[in-house]
Amino acid sequence: MLQDRCRTLMKRVMFFVAFFGLMTLASLISSLSKHQVDAVGFCEAVKMERGGLATKNVSLSPDDDRGYSFVKEAMKLIDADFFDDSKLQEMADGAKEFNIPVIRENRKMIASVNRGLHDPSALVFNSSWEINKATEHSENFKYPSVSGFQRPKKEEDIAFMTILELGELVRTKQITSRELTDIFLKRLKRYNHGLEAVISITEELAFEQAKKADDLLDQGVYLGPLHGIPYGLKDIISVPGYKTTWGSKHFKDQVLDIEAWVYKRLCNAGAVLVAKLVTGSLAYDDIWFGGRTRNPWNIEEFSTGSSAGPAASTSAALVPFAIGSETAGSITYPAARCGVTALRPTFGTVGRTGCMSISESLDKLGPFCRSAVDCAVILDAIRGKDPDDISSREVFLEDPFSVDITKLTVGYIEDAQMEVVHVLASKGVTVIPFKLNYTVESVQGILNFTMDVDMLSHFDEWQRVGLDNTYEAQDQWPVELRRARLVPAVDYVQAQRARGRLIREVRAGFTVDAFIANATDWERVCMGNLVGMPVVVVPTGFKNVTDSPANGTRRKTTITTGIYAPPDRDHIALALAMAYQSVTNHHKERPPIDNVGARDGS
Repeated sequence: MLQDRCRTLMKRVMFFVAFFGLMTLASLISSLSKHQVDAVGFCEAVKMERGGLATKNVSLSPDDDRGYSFVKEAMKLIDADFFDDSKLQEMADGAKEFNIPVIRENRKMIASVNRGLHDPSALVFNSSWEINKATEHSENFKYPSVSGFQRPKKEEDIAFMTILELGELVRTKQITSRELTDIFLKRLKRYNHGLEAVISITEELAFEQAKKADDLLDQGVYLGPLHGIPYGLKDIISVPGYKTTWGSKHFKDQVLDIEAWVYKRLCNAGAVLVAKLVTGSLAYDDIWFGGRTRNPWNIEEFSTGSSAGPAASTSAALVPFAIGSETAGSITYPAARCGVTALRPTFGTVGRTGCMSISESLDKLGPFCRSAVDCAVILDAIRGKDPDDISSREVFLEDPFSVDITKLTVGYIEDAQMEVVHVLASKGVTVIPFKLNYTVESVQGILNFTMDVDMLSHFDEWQRVGLDNTYEAQDQWPVELRRARLVPAVDYVQAQRARGRLIREVRAGFTVDAFIANATDWERVCMGNLVGMPVVVVPTGFKNVTDSPANGTRRKTTITTGIYAPPDRDHIALALAMAYQSVTNHHKERPPIDNVGARDGS
């Protein structure tokens, strides 16, 4: 009897092992078994499941030899059609007896609510290359002095000032936070109709926070350079009392009673939230339920990337700075298109509690600003260990304002903007030609496997009830997440193993302190996000639009580059970007937002 029970137990264990790589398939079989299905082929069965059709009964029991046919056809879709008929029948039985109850229980427990805000994966990604090194506590950065600034007469000139400049006006009481807030609220209302960059204006909250900032200053309490400074948040970041729509018509009335960690950090620094800014629907590209966000430099173009609102709003000075996010290019692409300075920080540097999740091992929050100096100020305010984000950590960063760049060796890849190379060389940086070598050829596929499967786990119910059929852009998430259903668990794990190899090879090949390269090269975007590598996107100039009207135009196409550093070396990338911007003015240019028509005259 005991021997029989052991055999039964071992058989069930074998079922589990054989089917561990086929969780998606088992889920499909689970849904198919709710209907009466004839053995008319796997694809027809899928169609019936989608259409809710009922046919004849097929048993998946050992007494019926037809059940395995579904498994046999499915194996071909995931390149695993190497099992003989007896094993396929065994797997089908195991799926019904063991896998499906486990899948259903897990789904009931953690996948019945869309968003991925809770129950993060226990597979924690640490982007540090010095995992065994004891964590050091970073001191606050020492910002450069900006004393002596006088308040400009024009509100537009105020709107385009840097954070440190605005902070000095507030600190010296040349302007109140209330006045400053009012300036940016007016700009948000005036220009948003053309840019479609704002989802919610948080006016009541903004004036409340501005009053608190002014009151504290009257009491002699100054919280630092963000004291009383307005800003915007990408609308995947939750703020109690206001909608957090994720840019999706399916969630456009959603209010989450969650105070995002990054929002709390900015509140503690005295900053004033004036708007929830556009995210592409479910954080994909620039299309959202209210339209499509446009590029302030060329209104004929869209901003690209899901951090569309933060990029466009910062570029047009609707806010002094904004917080966006990146999983796969959503900081780098819109920053480059809209001509703003932005930082994609080392993975884990900024906590993500209260933010919609695509992928726990890829998602990062970072600032869009007027300059690299401003990016450093914001990073200093929002970095640190978030106790509710298990991937968050205390990243030790040196003060970027104290880095001696003459001791750095910086590589430049062939697609780098050479003006940046020449400027840094003139300031004493050692610059050399460079190529980052690695042998992993499936970098883009690894990123898609990781991002799409993780995203589907967060929005499983969304897809199951058919909401993907009415998503804003049918060629985006709907296609990718349906494809993700056919990624076996074993191959998801293999992708993570390949990712580990990529990280090791990139670390070995990163023989310089930093390198300069195109910020929007897709292979590099995928590699950088898989590794958790920081990059500063820097405006380097402009060129004429290709469709310029005969009578001229003020519209421009922005030119940018990226300054990349190893994980935990954000301060190096920032120091180099600050050095470049200290002798150039591209980041100070203003887009033609008062004359943005297709045939605007110059």
